Amino acid sequence: MSRQPITVRNRIGKIALIVVFLPLILPLFLLAVALFALHRLSLYLLVWLLWLPKGKDTLFVFSNSPIWHDYMSQQVLPLVQDRAVVLNWSERSTWRKWRLSQQVFYSFGGRREFNPMVIIFRPIRRAKVFRFWSAFKGWKHGHAENVEGLTNSLRTSL
Repeated sequence: MSRQPITVRNRIGKIALIVVFLPLILPLFLLAVALFALHRLSLYLLVWLLWLPKGKDTLFVFSNSPIWHDYMSQQVLPLVQDRAVVLNWSERSTWRKWRLSQQVFYSFGGRREFNPMVIIFRPIRRAKVFRFWSAFKGWKHGHAENVEGLTNSLRTSL
């Protein structure tokens, strides 16, 4: 299969299309970035004002997966249990909408490798996110060093 060369006329047409739509797209893009930053900042402020005074500085997310449930509930959860807000992904159908814990999870968890996860919040600092999903992929095949390394890293961050 050979690639067809792009003609000068097609290139000029594409550039003209970009130039025409750029004034429309750029403000929308900047608005989206500003709204994302405002949303993230408001979540930080809410966590700092509502959770930290109560001694809750951690969001712990896990599920009932047979791969990691026992390890997360026996090794990781005891490290943060007294200071954590706990979400079980397997019970998400019972979650009430618009709770702060779920909004923090959706914002900081992203769309990939969000379960299991631990997020630690500190005043006036960025949150530390510990994603265990990829480490447990190796665990499933007998490589426990990544999971244990991540757990040790979490332990030193507390």
